[in-house]
Amino acid sequence: MIRKLRLKFVAICMALVTAVLAVVFLSVYFTMERSIDALSRQVLYRVAQDSLYSGGSRDFVRPEIGIDVGGDRVLLPYFTVEVWGSQAYVTGGTYDELENTEALQAILSDCLSRPEQEGAIHSYRLRYLRQDNGLYQKIAFVDMSMEMTVLRNMMGPYLVILLISLLLLLGVSVLLSRWATRPVEKAWKQQRQFLSDASHELKTPLTVILSNAELLEAAPLEDRPARWADNIHTEARRMRSLVEEMLTLARADNMVRTAVLTAVSLSDIAADAVLAFEPVAFEAGKPLAYDIDRDAAVLGDRDKLRQLVSILLDNAIKYGAEGGAIRLRLQKTDRQAILTVSNPGEPIPPEKLGRLFERFYRADDSRGEQSGFGLGLSIAQTIAQEHKATLKAESDAESTRFIYTMALKK
Repeated sequence: MIRKLRLKFVAICMALVTAVLAVVFLSVYFTMERSIDALSRQVLYRVAQDSLYSGGSRDFVRPEIGIDVGGDRVLLPYFTVEVWGSQAYVTGGTYDELENTEALQAILSDCLSRPEQEGAIHSYRLRYLRQDNGLYQKIAFVDMSMEMTVLRNMMGPYLVILLISLLLLLGVSVLLSRWATRPVEKAWKQQRQFLSDASHELKTPLTVILSNAELLEAAPLEDRPARWADNIHTEARRMRSLVEEMLTLARADNMVRTAVLTAVSLSDIAADAVLAFEPVAFEAGKPLAYDIDRDAAVLGDRDKLRQLVSILLDNAIKYGAEGGAIRLRLQKTDRQAILTVSNPGEPIPPEKLGRLFERFYRADDSRGEQSGFGLGLSIAQTIAQEHKATLKAESDAESTRFIYTMALKK
């Protein structure tokens, strides 16, 4: 429990911190992206204005055009093109031997097919600005790959800082989780110790009470004292059952392994439990049907597994609808044995279904008020955990089902 509480504490802290750092990182990223985008567009407009074509010759004026980022000047490759009808001429830029190439024709074809006067051709990583001068169109192109590289280089250190911060905060969260859960851990240990000690201490007086009650029942008593002695005996047996169940859970809390794992047949265990509960189900007016696959060999404790099956059958008989059939199904798959015990009745709401395995929990309207202490399913869950198996509950309009799944013996 304490370990789960610490993990939950760390998970919540890290989720909150990660969300905050992610918002900060993304804010910085998008702010820098917009800033570099704006600078790049300024360069694009400057290229369109400053690039000159010198009097019909092929001598280009090539101004060094770039953007200032972090105090450094980054030069951006660019070129300009004039389109006269079906003819296109490169009129300036930093690209060599681009005119009359297939790449230029593909770029211009893509650019001229777009309705926007300004935009980006991502397949070529180029920004363009198109100006219509009546007889011809002038198009300026600026390389986007450089600004993307600049953005990645600028955000790289921020990303490293983010990861280092997360690792440091993870360590701090682990330390804080130990500090924050220390009082809870102390109280939990005291509670477990009290439960264990009380269970042990109660066994002796209960044994004395039961012995004396049995002696009283054996003695010739009048009707009223005989009923009193019978009541004492009955309630003492119930109290002894409660103490034994509490002691079982106390051992589990203290991680005292009581299950002795050997090769056993879950099929035989289920069949024995069904035979034992058939008279109980018949007396309750709830027929018990079963379907058990043969030779479901598992590695487990026979007595513990018998107890688990008995708890599930007893629970189904107690809380099943009047006259409804109780069903036990043991299915053998390639790797697992799946035991399902179901009973008809009102569906259990989801908010109560998850609490069925809590100690002393008893659902009210959905399950009725039957005898018991609310510890049976907790013990069944403990047995499942000792066998490294799973026990879960499902409920719908058709039935309530408890499904126990464990690995077959290899």
